[in-house]
Amino acid sequence: MIKSYSLKKIARLGIATLLLLTTIQVNAQSDNPGPKIGVKAGLNFSQLYVEQPNAEDEKIKMGFHFGLFGKIPVTDFLSVQPEVLYTNVGSKVTYGGSDLEDFLGIEPGEVRFNLNYVQVPVALAINIGPLNVHAGPYLAYLVSANVKDLEKSELSGRDIKDLETEDFNRVDYGLMGGVGFDVQNVTVGARYNYGLRKIGNSSLAGNLTENSKNSVVQIYLGFGI
Repeated sequence: MIKSYSLKKIARLGIATLLLLTTIQVNAQSDNPGPKIGVKAGLNFSQLYVEQPNAEDEKIKMGFHFGLFGKIPVTDFLSVQPEVLYTNVGSKVTYGGSDLEDFLGIEPGEVRFNLNYVQVPVALAINIGPLNVHAGPYLAYLVSANVKDLEKSELSGRDIKDLETEDFNRVDYGLMGGVGFDVQNVTVGARYNYGLRKIGNSSLAGNLTENSKNSVVQIYLGFGI
């Protein structure tokens, strides 16, 4: 099993930040500027944490996301943040091991998974001055997927590159949380998405990914009105 801890460390740091900030006593009230809507875009740093026993190494895949966000005040310090995003995630995995070819009919090599979703996160945000700490669930629909065989390994009767959208679960869901900083109409922030559903649904995609789920760190810049 691959031991990939970088994204998990970032997630733990985010949770620690959330616990720290929620203990701060805020005596002054914010001016509650009212509902906001805007556009946002940023980078994704994703992994799948592949549990296939012959997966020897996994590297972070850099992708992107963009879309719309809203901010609906509930109280002076709480707001709801719904979003609609197009997001590109995945991972690059190196496979090896003597039994890889025996059981899967595949030679050792390097494979890149590319998964493109329309994602709808809905977060509850705690606003502390210009700083906000947010967390909540997300639901995503897989628009397209492709797998690239970087070393042109051959499957018996089928190439890895033939894997497509139908080989992966169309619906993904999970939890997300992060921090943001709002300066007038500009917002910057970072967020971690933790998937709760495995990505593969066909025999080949399932064997390659086992119980792998999406794991993504995002950084973003947004503009609202």
